[in-house]
Amino acid sequence: MSEAQTTRCGFVALIGAPNAGKSTLLNALVGAKVSIVSRKVQTTRAQVRGIALHEDAQIIFVDTPGIFRPKRRLDRAMVVSAWGGADEADIVCLLVDARKGLDEETGEILERLKGVRQRKCLALNKIDTLEVEKLLELAQKINAITPFEETFMISALRGHGVETMKAKLAGMMKPGPWLYPEDQISDAPLRQLAAEITREKIFERLHDELPYQITVETDQWKNLPDGSARIEQTIFVTREGHRKIVLGEGGATIKSIGAAARKDIAEASEQKTHLFLFVKVRENWIDDPERYREMGLEFPKG
Repeated sequence: MSEAQTTRCGFVALIGAPNAGKSTLLNALVGAKVSIVSRKVQTTRAQVRGIALHEDAQIIFVDTPGIFRPKRRLDRAMVVSAWGGADEADIVCLLVDARKGLDEETGEILERLKGVRQRKCLALNKIDTLEVEKLLELAQKINAITPFEETFMISALRGHGVETMKAKLAGMMKPGPWLYPEDQISDAPLRQLAAEITREKIFERLHDELPYQITVETDQWKNLPDGSARIEQTIFVTREGHRKIVLGEGGATIKSIGAAARKDIAEASEQKTHLFLFVKVRENWIDDPERYREMGLEFPKG
């Protein structure tokens, strides 16, 4: 029997409104941190792939940016990336925050999903915040607008229903060879993941003090003879005032951010890490095509 006949493989795109819990779910499905999580909306900017195994199946989950009404160029690039992830997947899984229910953003996504040809699944997240009767009523209401092949009831944060969801999706994968080695959990380069981890720590530390138009780039990753890594990153902000907030009094804030990021980067890279952060003001970075390429986004024209 050939490998193609004994294994299964496929892509599942996780889509939904901002803060539905897609990144938390991706990390739970994979069993490791591959996507950053933040209370701040629109944290995920580009597609992030996480690779999960269940018995003979390899499932490549694609975490996409939250889908919302774009107002700026960066917004447009993120929404295009989200729908692009859906278009290229075998299965599209809509994640809905059960607490918010069927709001306007989810309603608009449901309307667009009517024209999506792929198999579709629904996942109601944060089920621990709602009574069972209300959850069933919400699932029925959503399926009446756009029918879904499967409806999962989960809590991505607490892990409830996640393994059941993964097992069911594994059974929906088509026969075929695995696309990644058995021990690989993401296709994101470590440099990119490291930059995203630092951005997550900035949002955790300065949630309400900074706009989300802040980006981090890994400028240098040098493996040293002792097995450790020297990493240099630049944090780009749009105003001098934002630079001062990131630095903090006497550099206290940037030190705190660096310490938290270094810990997670060392865990992700499985090596001791020396992290050096620099903060630069670049007022118009949001209109710079090069910055979009660094984020893995297409630069929208016009």
